[in-house]
Amino acid sequence: MFLIFGFRTKVYPLGWIASVCHVCGQGRLALLREVTKFSLFFVPLFPVRTKYVAECGNPMCRTRHPASKRDAQLITR
Repeated sequence: MFLIFGFRTKVYPLGWIASVCHVCGQGRLALLREVTKFSLFFVPLFPVRTKYVAECGNPMCRTRHPASKRDAQLITR
């Protein structure tokens, strides 16, 4: 019998942050939530890790900076 398992990460956009990118200097960052789930037979079962990331809105840069859960809670209110 074969057991097929793995991990899949989905990205959920939460909103925009008025902050400055450390690389290109643009003042608009997208706040993203990345959720990694354990999958068994291609069915996602439960979340393993949740991470918040601020991504630069400049299409030439797209640098990602770690963000806090507190930033996400302030945006979604």
